[in-house]
Amino acid sequence: MSYFAPYIDAAGFHMPTYQDIVDQLVADAQNIFGQDIYLGYDSQDYQMISVFARMIYDSFLAAQAAYNSRSPSTALGSALDAIVAVNGLVRKPATYSTCQVTISGTPGTMIENGVVSDVNGYNWSLPTPTVIGSNGTVTVTATCQTPGAITANPGDINTIVTPQLGWNSVTNQVAAIPGTPVETDSELRARQAVSTAQPSQNMVDSLIAGLSAIPGIGRFRVYENYTSQTDANDIPPHSIWCVVEGGDAQDVANVIWLRKGIGCGTYGSTAVQVTDSQGVVNTIYYDVPQYVDIDVTINVKKLQGFTQDTQTAIANAVYAYLNNSEIGVPVYNSALWGAALSANPTPNNPTFSVTSVTAAVHGQTQSTSDIPIALNQVARGNLSYITVNAS
Repeated sequence: MSYFAPYIDAAGFHMPTYQDIVDQLVADAQNIFGQDIYLGYDSQDYQMISVFARMIYDSFLAAQAAYNSRSPSTALGSALDAIVAVNGLVRKPATYSTCQVTISGTPGTMIENGVVSDVNGYNWSLPTPTVIGSNGTVTVTATCQTPGAITANPGDINTIVTPQLGWNSVTNQVAAIPGTPVETDSELRARQAVSTAQPSQNMVDSLIAGLSAIPGIGRFRVYENYTSQTDANDIPPHSIWCVVEGGDAQDVANVIWLRKGIGCGTYGSTAVQVTDSQGVVNTIYYDVPQYVDIDVTINVKKLQGFTQDTQTAIANAVYAYLNNSEIGVPVYNSALWGAALSANPTPNNPTFSVTSVTAAVHGQTQSTSDIPIALNQVARGNLSYITVNAS
C-alpha cells in the first residue's frame, strides 16, 4: 500500500502502516534532495526518517485509540470506565479475602488493632476491638491486608504480629474466602452488556441486570420455577432461587424484591427483611454459594524450553480456571486439561505435553471423572491443592 491521510468512513478508522509512512518520507526526501541521495538502512538520513516515521505513526495510533474509545467493545481502561458510567456502572475495585480465626488468651482481654499473619507472610487485620470471651477464646472474621484472591488453608493463620498482654494464640479452623482482583476490561464489558437488560420486560433478565449493578457483587445465578409444582431443584412453585456471592445482604434483598414480579416467591436459606412502600415487612430469601475446594494433579512431560517457571505457570492456570468457575457449573476434566495447556507460551511449539489430569473434591480420591457441583455451590482453587508432576 501507499501512504494516505488517516480518515473515517462507514467501515471505521483507517490509517497507513508504519512502512507506508517511511516509504512516503523517503520519496519526499528524494524529491527534495535528488534521486541520488543515499538513503540506505545504515545512513544517518534514513535513521532520522525512521525516527520521524515512528513519531507520526505513534500519533496515528493515539488517534485510533481515541476513536476506539467511543465504543464499550473497544474502549480500554479509563475510557471504558467513562463509557459504562452512562449505564450507571462503576468498575468493581479489588476486594479482600476474609477468614474466621479463633483467638485464645485470658478471658476479658481487649485486643486493639490486632494483626495476625499466615504461613505465606500475608497480614490479616482483626476487628477492633476484639474481646476474648469468658471461655478464653473468641472467633472473629479477619480481613487480609492485601487485596485479591489470597488463600489460607485451615491452620495457615497462626502468627501474632501485634502481641498484646493476655493474647496467647491464633488459628483458623476453616479456609479463607478469597477476595477478587480489580475487575478487568473484559469482565466490565460483559457486565455492561448485561446491564442493558435492566428495562427488560422479562423479569428474570431485569433481575439479573439489577444484581450485576450491586456494589461488591461477585458471581450469581438466578433459577426460576414457573410451574405449579415444586421442581427437581426443590424450588417451590412460581418462585425464584437466587444464589449470590458478595454484595450487601440488604442491597441484594432490595433488588430481588423490586424485580421479582408480582406473586413470585423467593427461595433460599438467607432471610432478609424488606419493607415495602405500604410499610409491610416482607421476607426475601436467597442463598450464598458454598465453596467446594478441588484437588488437582497434572502430570506433564517436559519438552525443550521447560523450566520451573513453566511448572508454576501450569498450576496458576488451573488455579485461575477454578476460581473463575460459575456457580452450579461442574468441574470438567477436559477443561482442566485446557487450563493446563494454556500455560504453553506458544501452542505450536509447546514446552510440555499433558499426560494425565485427575481431580476430586478436596480430600476425596482423585479420578478422571467430571466433578458435579450443586446449583448453590461453586468450585474453588487453592494452589496448595494443585500438584504438577513433571518428568
